[in-house]
Amino acid sequence: MSASESLRHETETRGTWDDVKELPPSAKLVAKVLEYNETMTQQQIADETLLPSRTVRYALNRLDDEHVIDSRFSFSDARKRLYSLDIEA
Repeated sequence: MSASESLRHETETRGTWDDVKELPPSAKLVAKVLEYNETMTQQQIADETLLPSRTVRYALNRLDDEHVIDSRFSFSDARKRLYSLDIEA
């Protein structure tokens, strides 16, 4: 880990629901769906919310910018990412 990476990890904090309030409705919907489901793929989120995949991708990017979601690679299919909500209580 480089010095810039460790500095970035130290300065990044978990987001709160107040950070989500200012986001578009699609991001709020995705956050709520992730609140009730532990981990989901982008396709599962799209199926659950009935939003187009492109809108889900945009919402996930906005949530990631606010540091309210966590993403990791799926062990069963490395092409997919698993998303979960990471909000301070």
